[in-house]
Amino acid sequence: MPEPGLIVAPLTPFTEHLTVDEPALARQIDYIVKDCRATMIVAAGVETQEYTYLSFEERKNLIRRTIELTDRRVPVMVGISHASFRTAIALAHEAERLGAAAVQLLAPLRPFAGPPTQADLLAYFEAIGRETKLPITLYLNPGPGADVSIPDTIALAKLPQVQLIKESSRDLARVSRLIVEIDRAGHARYFTTMQMLLATLQLGGSGATMPPPGSEIARAVIDAFVAKDYERAAEIQLQFALFPSKWMHRGLAPAMKAAMNLIGVPAGEPYPPYAPLTHDEMTALAATLKSTVLAPRFKAAAA
Repeated sequence: MPEPGLIVAPLTPFTEHLTVDEPALARQIDYIVKDCRATMIVAAGVETQEYTYLSFEERKNLIRRTIELTDRRVPVMVGISHASFRTAIALAHEAERLGAAAVQLLAPLRPFAGPPTQADLLAYFEAIGRETKLPITLYLNPGPGADVSIPDTIALAKLPQVQLIKESSRDLARVSRLIVEIDRAGHARYFTTMQMLLATLQLGGSGATMPPPGSEIARAVIDAFVAKDYERAAEIQLQFALFPSKWMHRGLAPAMKAAMNLIGVPAGEPYPPYAPLTHDEMTALAATLKSTVLAPRFKAAAA
């Protein structure tokens, strides 16, 4: 069985002029590669990366710079999600040109309303799969994308080019069934998220995907699990019980950017008009993070 995977989506730091802060992005990617020991990086793939605020050209530039700054230290997967399959294909071709290892594609909503049928979803992924040689990661996130049923998820996982799945659900019944029917059945590698990480590993899933600095906590969970120190793995997993959950009403991007800033890896502020955490919220977040494996970062940041 392959080692558990840790797929990390760098947050997008912005300058005061709302362009991508490339030095801050470079520092963050170094942290993700060296300290979190990510097995793969995602470029402009999930909404927490705030790529949806960018123009098409800015999005392509973010993808290019993420690949360049990663510098082949780990594979990079490129987000190509778009309501238009032609635009998604154009991004897939760009990913190929830049040397990406895979593409990530959100299961789309129907732009003319109503939930997509299984036939709609299969047609969308097949149309893109015919146009790219890269493996496809099926990204599942109701809200920005479709709420894909278990049977429809299994059907999509059986498509030859769908080789990975990013699952955003925290529903253990759904996750456990899909691990059995997709990952353990050999159709695709199934990745969950922070709160589901240890359960996923125990049930035979492939790992998790998330933004930093949750990824550093996740690395500690994975290392303990691989070392068969299951008590320690469970102890670290519980650090996700409060973080980032207590601050999720502010949104994942503001909460995770605040956490990164607190541990000394600047990630900037949320893209306006969304506000950063208040002073009191930052104080409470810092107190929680100091009780996690991130605690040594505070001493380093203060030094």
